[in-house]
Formats: sequence, structure tokens, C-alpha cells
Amino acid sequence: MSFSNRHIGIDKESEKIMLDYLGVSDTETLIKETIPNEIRLKKDITLEKEMSEAQFLDHIYKLSQENKYFKNYIGRGYHESILPPVIQRNILENPGWYTAYTPYQAEVAQGRLEALLNYQTVICDLTGMELSNASLLDEGTSAAEAMTMLFANRDREKVNNNCNKFFVADDVFDQTLDVLMTRAEPLGIEIVKNSIDKINVDKSFFGSYVQYTGKNGQINDLKTISKAISNFDIKLIVAADLLSLTILEKPSLFNCDVVVGTSQRFGIPLGYGGPHAGYFATKKQYKRSIPGRIIGVSKDTDGNRALRMALQTREQHIKRERATSNICTAQVLLQ
Repeated sequence: MSFSNRHIGIDKESEKIMLDYLGVSDTETLIKETIPNEIRLKKDITLEKEMSEAQFLDHIYKLSQENKYFKNYIGRGYHESILPPVIQRNILENPGWYTAYTPYQAEVAQGRLEALLNYQTVICDLTGMELSNASLLDEGTSAAEAMTMLFANRDREKVNNNCNKFFVADDVFDQTLDVLMTRAEPLGIEIVKNSIDKINVDKSFFGSYVQYTGKNGQINDLKTISKAISNFDIKLIVAADLLSLTILEKPSLFNCDVVVGTSQRFGIPLGYGGPHAGYFATKKQYKRSIPGRIIGVSKDTDGNRALRMALQTREQHIKRERATSNICTAQVLLQ
């Protein structure tokens, strides 16, 4: 087959040969015999007259002028940001830079690994935690991964006693709560939602989740929940606003086990809710269970500093039954 036939399409003569081979007279008959009648449209779609690209751009521009702009007070963890044009053009609009997928020859891409390592370093500095991965999908994903990680790492006593309750503060972001509940159900985890001031936990709980700051802008006192759960060996997850951590006390000071959230606050456009990078920071004791991947510093054969993917517990990288997560995609390079 010639290049033009492959890429432009078949001509009438070629079409007739294929239809004759299939034993039908025309394409309409082929469609009728292939697609069940009950799912076919009963009438033609009414479409406007076609436009050229220039005409369409002019059309949608005129439509956009009909929008009314108001101050956005929705919030829920997302914030407006200032984006310098040079960053937009050279990074956000360059798919070769911000691609979300795993680099298959990661060690060759030392520049990209350097950016990921810098990201991990910033997350650890702001949260005060010992270890950070190279980001996840978003805050909801990070929260769910933190919950399942702590559930999988329960001690023998909690496993034997079937401790499956997970406390969630009532001022967490709604979208995060939805993801937590979705992940909890098939694992048999019971979500218990209540106010931090009215927290009532016992030995049947294995973990807890608190927003810092809450969805209403309130700065929760992490000392309250940390004290309440300390007697029952209940692990603590804190969802923290990264920019607020430049002023507020670091979550690590309250003996939390995991700190999660979104790094959209670093200056990424809202983008209708994504893509952004969810961050995940924790203690070194969980390094074999942390989802995603971790960039580490090593040496090459000549003894020079080299970066590599140190830990990858994803199911495509190790034995499936030993994987802790199927997470791979991330948006950290947007940051």
C-alpha cells in the first residue's frame, strides 16, 4: 500500500473491492449489519455549518466575551497563582519537559532526576519529614495512599484484633473525603468522621486524617489530636497547605506519620482542578511501603555523583504480590 493510501485514505475503487470481499453493497449496509440497531441514532445529528480554523477561533473568542467574571471564593485547596509567561512557554507548554510518565531510561535523564530530587528536598524541608516521594496524582490520591499504607503496616496486635477504623476530621476537603471513602470500602476500612474537638477514639482505630488548615481556613491544633491518639497507637496523617508551612509549625513536630497535600500552591494554574502534583512525605520506617518512586543520590562507575530511582514499589517494577501501589503517573515537573 502506498504512503498516500495509508495516510490519506482509500479511493472509491479500493472501497468497492473491500465491500465486495465483505459481501455488502455499500458502507451504510455494512454499518447496519455491524452495529446493533438499538444503539444507533434514529436521526441525523444537527450540526452547524463547518468553519475554518480561523473562523472557529474568532467564534469562540466572541463567545468568551459573554462570560461574566466574579471573584472566586470556592477554594477547597485550590488557589489562584501568578504564572510568568516565560515559565508557561518553556515549561508548561513543552510536553517534552512536563510529561507525567515514568522515564524508562531514568538514569540517562539526570537533569530530570535533579528536578525531582529538588522537589523531594523542598517537601521534606517544609513538612519536616524524613522522606518524600517524587509526587503522586493529587491530594486525594496522596491521602488514600497514606491511609492504605498505614492499614497495610498495622502491627500484629491490631491485625489480630481487626482494627479497621480510620478517623477523619469533619473539615477535610470534600473531594479528598470522597477518594478516601472509595478506597476504604473494598479494603473493609470504616471511616469515622467527627470534629477534632469531639474526637473519640479507642483501640479499634489504626489511623487518623486531619486537614491543616481546614476547608474553612481554620488552623487546627494538631496537639489536640496527637494527644488524643497517643495512648492507642493510632497513626496520624496530616494534609498540609505547603505555603502555610512557611509560617506554621511543621507537622513533624506533632509526631505525625505521613504528611500529604497538593503542590499546586507553588504557582501552578488552576486548570479546572488539575493536573497538579500531590506530595507524600513520611518517616524512614515506611520507605519500603511508600507509593510511587523515590529519587536517590548514588555514584556511577567512575565514582561521580549520579541520581537514580532508588525505590520503586510499583507493580510494574517489582513482583505484583509485593507491590504497594500501582501509582506511577505524577505531575511533579509542573512544579
